Amino acid sequence: MSDTILQVRDLRTVFPTRTGLFKAVDGVSFDLKRGQTLCVVGESGSGKSVTARSILQIVDRPGRIESGSILLTRADGSITDLAKLDPRGRDIRSVRGKEIAMIFQEPMSSLSPVHRIGTQIGETLRIHFGTSKHEQRERVLELLRQVEIPRPESAIDRYTFEFSGGMRQRVMIAMALACNPSVLIADEPTTALDVTTQAEILDLIRKLQKSHGMAVLFITHDMGVVAEIADDVLVMYRGKVMETGPVEQIFHAPQDEYTRRLIGSVVKLEKKAEARTARAAIPAGTKPLLDVRNLSMTFPSGLKAVDDVSLTVRPGETLGIVGESGSGKTTMGRCLLRIYDPQAGSIDYRRPDGQTIDIRTADKASLQKVRREVRMIFQDPVGSLSPRKNVGQIIAEPLKLAGMRGRELDDRVAELMLQVGLEPSWRERYPHAFSGGQRQRIGIARAIAVNPRLIVADEATSALDVSLRSQMLDLMMKLQDELGLSYVFISHDMSVIRYMCDRVAVMYRGKIVETGDTDQVINAPAHDYTRALLSAIPHPDPRNRRMHNRFRYDASRAASANG
Repeated sequence: MSDTILQVRDLRTVFPTRTGLFKAVDGVSFDLKRGQTLCVVGESGSGKSVTARSILQIVDRPGRIESGSILLTRADGSITDLAKLDPRGRDIRSVRGKEIAMIFQEPMSSLSPVHRIGTQIGETLRIHFGTSKHEQRERVLELLRQVEIPRPESAIDRYTFEFSGGMRQRVMIAMALACNPSVLIADEPTTALDVTTQAEILDLIRKLQKSHGMAVLFITHDMGVVAEIADDVLVMYRGKVMETGPVEQIFHAPQDEYTRRLIGSVVKLEKKAEARTARAAIPAGTKPLLDVRNLSMTFPSGLKAVDDVSLTVRPGETLGIVGESGSGKTTMGRCLLRIYDPQAGSIDYRRPDGQTIDIRTADKASLQKVRREVRMIFQDPVGSLSPRKNVGQIIAEPLKLAGMRGRELDDRVAELMLQVGLEPSWRERYPHAFSGGQRQRIGIARAIAVNPRLIVADEATSALDVSLRSQMLDLMMKLQDELGLSYVFISHDMSVIRYMCDRVAVMYRGKIVETGDTDQVINAPAHDYTRALLSAIPHPDPRNRRMHNRFRYDASRAASANG
């Protein structure tokens, strides 16, 4: 027992609702040992985050710990039951940040937008140790160096919004490490990051864990990440522990049916979809549906987000656009529908009658016609669905604009809901009553409502659990075959691209650096940046951990070699 630092026994955390008590965490038990990484996995709503928040007594109200114990072995050897402490009392505050630190999923909402980075990290030191201003600054600089933030002397005085997602996450880690905690809880710390940044952050946590001897409780729904970093794994489903054990056993000899399904859905994305391997190739002479030439888009700030991009999409084809955050993928996708106005180039779209319209220069009337045939599915299913409209009204929107009314409209909405696997009887419900996966289906139903020919899908599956991800991709391919759709599929997830795309274009800093058949680009990449992207993908097999030996792309070195 001497090396067990945290012992959770039969923890129950409940939320009162109109219909009674909802058990978010239902009888969870586990041990966390010094220097060990325990990964807690499960899909959204399984109770992973509530378990983590219960440990620090920061469960959102009106939630509360109903029963169970959370025994923490303190630095002085004494044992405290955190579950018995007052959530607002001094005792739990002396634990938070000092002995148990937490990194949250969304750094933007957990960092202050009005205080400089240095002040925010220094605050922890002031609260717990009463550190003086001068000593605070020295320690913060040391922490910024530890988490490998470039030029810490100037970074310390910058604000949150001046950092990228990956850099913000590093700031959160620096803040968590300020007091040398013995336990680090990381709640989905890499979910919003692209694979290369994710690999850097995971490397960093591992390195700091070794040097500080911390125990890490890592919460994630990404089984690839689990295989790369975990010592032990705890699998949760609907508030209960389904299975727990060493990572090797969970992946290679899972006992529980739910664990098998989780691992199966990850392994499924390791190769091309069966529905795509058997498909006939598109004839060579087929005229493109979309022909983009020398497209450029510069924002008023002077940032050139899309830089001389050319690509084609043929009828019935799925073209994947892949690259890390900030590579210009989303901006390019939005230019294709003229949500943004690109300054140069052409976007030639071929209509069903053979007439070609340049979307970049089209007038309002032509653009209206095009937008019925070219639709978009957005990354964030919550932000793109109006909370004031029920699902029936949301799906009916484009149909009403097309002039459909009455019974015909109702029947079409019911048909669309069935097509994307939703019950037509749910049409009176509002978006908040649906899960993430169901909301994404609503977005897809709205996109296919007016029988479009091309859909631009922007990170359409990145907010979903892995078990839902393959379902959603299978649905999109089924609809593609039934409706003769073409897709431009924007993603930072190479496994998603490999699974469903015919061809892929790799973007880096606004330019396309490589394009070709998906198999060829993945198996024999021609550009070093593509190699770096591929080697950063977490591999879902703990016996074959590859991420730490990955290939890194250095743009400045590549430029000087070419120059």
